[in-house]
This record gives sequence, structure tokens and C-alpha cells, in this order.
Amino acid sequence: MLERIFHLQENQTTVRRELLAGLTTFMTMGYVVVVNPRILSEAGMPVEGVLFATCISAAIATLIMGVWANYPIALAPGMSLNAYFTYSIVIGRGVPWQTALGVVFLSGLTYGLIEAPTHGWSTPAVVACLVVAVLAAPAFLVVEHRRAHPMLPLELFRSRQFSGANGVTFAVYAALGGALFLLPVELQIVKGYSPLESGIALLPLTLVMLTLSARSGAFSARIGPRLQMTVGPLVVGAGLALLTRATNPGSYWTQVFPAVLVFALGLAITVAPLTATAMGAAPPEHSGVASAVNNVVARAASLLAVAVLPLLAGLTGAAALSSATLATGFRTAMLISGLLSAAGGLLAALTIRNPVRTTAAAAQEPTWNCGVSGPPVNPSLAATVERRH
Repeated sequence: MLERIFHLQENQTTVRRELLAGLTTFMTMGYVVVVNPRILSEAGMPVEGVLFATCISAAIATLIMGVWANYPIALAPGMSLNAYFTYSIVIGRGVPWQTALGVVFLSGLTYGLIEAPTHGWSTPAVVACLVVAVLAAPAFLVVEHRRAHPMLPLELFRSRQFSGANGVTFAVYAALGGALFLLPVELQIVKGYSPLESGIALLPLTLVMLTLSARSGAFSARIGPRLQMTVGPLVVGAGLALLTRATNPGSYWTQVFPAVLVFALGLAITVAPLTATAMGAAPPEHSGVASAVNNVVARAASLLAVAVLPLLAGLTGAAALSSATLATGFRTAMLISGLLSAAGGLLAALTIRNPVRTTAAAAQEPTWNCGVSGPPVNPSLAATVERRH
């Protein structure tokens, strides 16, 4: 019966060998379940939570390996990696374990998405990284929810203004990160630019941001952020759509410069009010956390765009470096990025609200008194001075 079910001879194994392998695997997994929580507890993580996460992650990963990848391999959290996490990152470098856990999520997800098209979605390394990423994110949220003094107060996201601003940040910066990753490559391979020329081609982006960002922030402070956060991402999307023309024959000034200029104008309209809104939506005691969250969302969006956008555009493998394939994929990628940015503008229109100006705020504005022509500040003191004279 065992031969009929497991095909032992076909796989060049025996019942005795499989029993020994199973016993060895069981003892190894038991050792990991006992020791792993002890190691991570030295980083400050709760032993009970780590024990539960170790058992669940090992069970899920092993099932995926057996059912999906069809490999007779048991997976558990890596002891050496967890030791490095605890003693080198958390204790050695003083990084809070919550921050380090977030890095594990992003690095695992990014590596899995980048390597999967090349090595296959069922490759053990890819499967393991994606499983770690899927488990690390909810584990971080659960731990933060249960802590008395969390590094990331989750109640911040109850504010529609704060959540909306970070949602717009994710959309715009994902579009920005994907575009700035692919555009220099396209200019060099398809258009024949040198690396220096492809860098100079993006110089208008820096100049426009440097010139207009402060003015954009001041204008937003007068009228409120909603208009700029709605229109700006739409302009960014239009600029990205224009970049599809960069693959056509023609000069820089007709094929690339107009698109980069529109793209830059959209970012100048968006970025200053976006950052100010994300920080202003949080209570004063959490303004530093709000700024950090917004910055992390922007960086994570760019990172994920670099991993996912080429995959969605069909730019995988060595074939993606051919001029024709890259040109086709680049146009697709720019359209996807443009739609993503436009979605950010729509999200801003639905979630962002301008602050209400009240008479109390106007009453707090400073008043000035002229000592020559104006009335005296202290009438009683003025009367005393007059009697003396």
C-alpha cells in the first residue's frame, strides 16, 4: 500500500529511510520550536507570541512546500537568521525589534517578487520569502495592537485624513519609483543615451521641484490641500502617459522633455501639501510618528513598484533587455503608473478635507499697536502720565 501511494521505488527510497527522515525532521522541528522563541525573546519579543508564530509559520510553510511546491521538505524559521536578527541587528545596532520586523517583511516580499519570474514561483527560496513576508506583516500589526506603548499607534489610521494622505502617498510614490527606475534604462537601451545623458535628461524634474515646492506649500496653506492633492496626481499621471512617446524616434526636446516637465509639475503640486497633510492629521504628540509613517509608506511604495511593475509589464528575464521588448514593456509600465497616480488623485478627492477656518483662529492672529497715533495700551497709566504733566 505504501508503495502504491508514495511510489517509493520510483523515488529511489525505502520505508526505513523515510521513517528515519521523518523522525529526524520531527526532532529538528521540535528543537526549533523550543529554542527559537528563547533567542527572539532576548530581542524583547514576547515568548508566548513568538512560540505561537513559530508553530504557525512552520506548519503553513511546510504545507505549502508539500502541497504547492511538491517538495518533501519541512520549513521552520531559520535559527541562524533569527540569531542574526537578535544579536546583530537589534542588540548590536540598537534597532528596535518592531522596526527590524518591518524590514524582514519588506525584504522578503521584494526578493520573492523579483526572483519569482526568473526562478519560478514554486522555488523553495521564493516560497519561503513570500511566506515570511505574508506572516511578518500581520504579526507586526498584532503585536503593535497589543502593546501598551506601541511604536506605531494604530489608532492613527482611524483618521480618514491620515489614512487618505498615506494612501495617496503610496499611489504617487509607487508611480514615481517605477517610472524613475525604468526611464533611465529605456533611454539607454532604446534611445541610445549614455548613462550621463540619461541622468541629465531628468534634470528638469529636480529644477522644477526646487523652484516650485515652497510656493506650492504656501498656496496649500492658504486654500487647503484637497485641490492640489487631487489635481497633482492627475497631472503626474498625464506626464507618465506622455512618457510612452519616449520610445518613438525623435529628439529629447520633443519626445522626452515635455513628459518630464509635466511629470515634474504634477509632483511639485502634490508633494508639499501631501506631506503637510499627513503630519497635520495626527495629534501633536504623534507628529513625529506620523512623519515617519508617511516616509516609510513612500519608500515602501517605490520599493514594491520596482519589484512588481516590471512583472506586470512583461519585463522579466534576459529578453527584457532587448530594445523591442523593453520599448513595449516600458509603454505598458508607464500607462500602469499613470493610472495608479490618477487613482491617488481620486482617493484624495474622496478622503481629504480642507481644515475649517474659524473665528477663534482669526482671533489668535497677532495684533499691533502704534505708540504714536494709536490709542494707549494701558489707559490708566496714560491718565497718570497726563496728570503729572
